[in-house]
Amino acid sequence: MALDLTVKVHPVVLFQIVDAYERRNSDSQRVIGTLLGTVEKGVVEVTNCFCVPHKEYDDQVEAELSYAMDLYDLNHRVNAQENIVGWWATGKEVTTHSSVIHEYYARECNNPVHLTVDTTLVNTTRMGIKAYVCVQLGVPNGKQGCMFTPTKVQITCYDPEIVGLQLCQKTQLPPMPGLLPKTVGGVEPMMDLAQIAEASTKLLAMLEQVLVYVDDVLAGNQPPDNQVGRALLDMVNSVPKMSSDQFDEMFNSNVKDLLMAVALSQLIKTQLQLNEKLTLLTTL
Repeated sequence: MALDLTVKVHPVVLFQIVDAYERRNSDSQRVIGTLLGTVEKGVVEVTNCFCVPHKEYDDQVEAELSYAMDLYDLNHRVNAQENIVGWWATGKEVTTHSSVIHEYYARECNNPVHLTVDTTLVNTTRMGIKAYVCVQLGVPNGKQGCMFTPTKVQITCYDPEIVGLQLCQKTQLPPMPGLLPKTVGGVEPMMDLAQIAEASTKLLAMLEQVLVYVDDVLAGNQPPDNQVGRALLDMVNSVPKMSSDQFDEMFNSNVKDLLMAVALSQLIKTQLQLNEKLTLLTTL
């Protein structure tokens, strides 16, 4: 495997790893599992994973391999594109048993990757995430060995996952009047119009930040960035050419559709509640 390999991990994988660590047995020092995803052009994209029960002793490792294969077959039926790409383990370093576990996954897929997630959070508030590839060492017709070499790891996500992460991030912040619902350890559902207002506020803040950057570049207070300039050009070109009257008409039409959908949903909700109460009265 090339050492310039890039491992992209989706947030759902990290959530599953943390959940497996929280549900571990009291006598388990760490948790391991299988990574599922795709491999294409030197990029390993990890989109799913599951835990594999195991026990580690001083001189050996016992893992329920039949359970792992059954669970992989079930996952493969749901999503045939997800294949075994490696394995994961909790902890901040590679242990002496890692090479034994890696040998098993080397038989299940070509060039598996090893992902470690430090769930202990000792002297830090961020989980340490590292990825390794195994490089074979030794001389011909002599003693052979392997070495875990670090490789690049990135956190990536789809657009729906970004929305979920932004909602989860709100629970980390203290309640702020006018911005977040006054709840402790959670976020209350928001109405559609409230979500539009919040998104518009964020959009205005980002536009102001872009305008400040452009003004600083034009004034010579900040060096220009070609990548940022191309991104801004693509953003401007993506805006359809229309007059302000056409934009207002289109926006008002969408708002009317939204209000109609909200009214219908509230009407259906009221009918369901009324039907539930009538059903309860008839049963008494």
